[in-house]
Amino acid sequence: MQGREPGSKLTLTAVFAAMGPGLLAALAGNDAGGIATYSSAGASFGYGTLWILPVMALLLIVVQETAARCGCVTGKGFASLIREKFGVRLSALAMGALLIANTAVTISEFAGIASGLALFGVPTTISVPLTALVIWLITMSGSFARIEKILLLVSCVFLTYVVAAFMVGPDWASVARATVTPQVMGDPDYVSLLVATIGTTIAPWMIFLAQNNVVDKNVREDGIVLQRVDTVSGSVIACAIAWFIIVTTATVLHPAGIEVGDAADAALALEPIAGQWSTILFGAGLVAASFLAACVLPGVTSSAICEAFGWERGADRTWEEAPTYRGIITGIIMLSALLVILPGVDLFDIMMSAQVINGVLLPVLLVFLVLIARDAHIMGDYRNGRIWNILTVATIALITVLTVVMFVLQALGF
Repeated sequence: MQGREPGSKLTLTAVFAAMGPGLLAALAGNDAGGIATYSSAGASFGYGTLWILPVMALLLIVVQETAARCGCVTGKGFASLIREKFGVRLSALAMGALLIANTAVTISEFAGIASGLALFGVPTTISVPLTALVIWLITMSGSFARIEKILLLVSCVFLTYVVAAFMVGPDWASVARATVTPQVMGDPDYVSLLVATIGTTIAPWMIFLAQNNVVDKNVREDGIVLQRVDTVSGSVIACAIAWFIIVTTATVLHPAGIEVGDAADAALALEPIAGQWSTILFGAGLVAASFLAACVLPGVTSSAICEAFGWERGADRTWEEAPTYRGIITGIIMLSALLVILPGVDLFDIMMSAQVINGVLLPVLLVFLVLIARDAHIMGDYRNGRIWNILTVATIALITVLTVVMFVLQALGF
């Protein structure tokens, strides 16, 4: 990563104008699966996993900044660069895996919406079709700027987790110590949750989203320094939200010995101890988080696939201009909503399959990203510097090791 570019001005107006891509990409990662993981971590091990969140923030910054910088310099999305540098076959293989994994994750987001709205008495047969229609209308609105503004507005609901954390009155001194003091336990469940906490922070689709959003906003080299501000702030805010979720469940559920399986369980478990408002805040956050990710995932998937094969794409394109782009989005939304409504569908197996595919795909995509970012022919003066190369390689090594650990733990039944 290079230094500050000439002509870049860090005025408050310029910073706010640049905000969006990094913030949206990072916050979309705090989806139903992420909230379930953070809630479970707090309920099961108290403040024992808080120390990993600063590490998560650093990993997220490294990946998001690299992807955004590649988009600014090349004016191309990640899928295009993969095809150009590594060929059509590898690109097609990556896109196929991305389609399967992202569809499975989108299904889990609709399941999160259903369970979240069920807390407010809305049946699945009403919540899922209605939400699917709203998501489809947003993604088909024909304006990237409008879509981004809507999704950033939805992101404001994440503040409910901040409020919930202050409502339960944690011991902030203990929280602070746990955040800066690494803890290692021999319990396989602890290791598994630790791996899941890191794994839920960076998903393959987030790389495509971070880069494509910059490209769609037509940000070029002179905007890199502002995009770094966006990337860093987005990553820090996203990890702070995760931190508040763990603080809340660790303060309330862990002392009571209550363990949770998903985010809706956590919301219900809070009520008898912390009061009805804590459940309402947690439930609202779950619905908003799932909704945000469900809006983002189909578009990211379709955009990557169309870009990889040279088809027209973009929210600003009409059905006549980009039928494949809009068709893939429509298909993913319809299939995901239908599977959540149908009885007898094993959503757990679907989500586990997505986790396995993502676990294999992420290190491969990160290698692609690093090789592109350090290529002087592609990136010119904006290629990775020595320190950033070390950080990105270390990130890949850490995520690869954690992925292997996750698979071993799953094979052992943890």
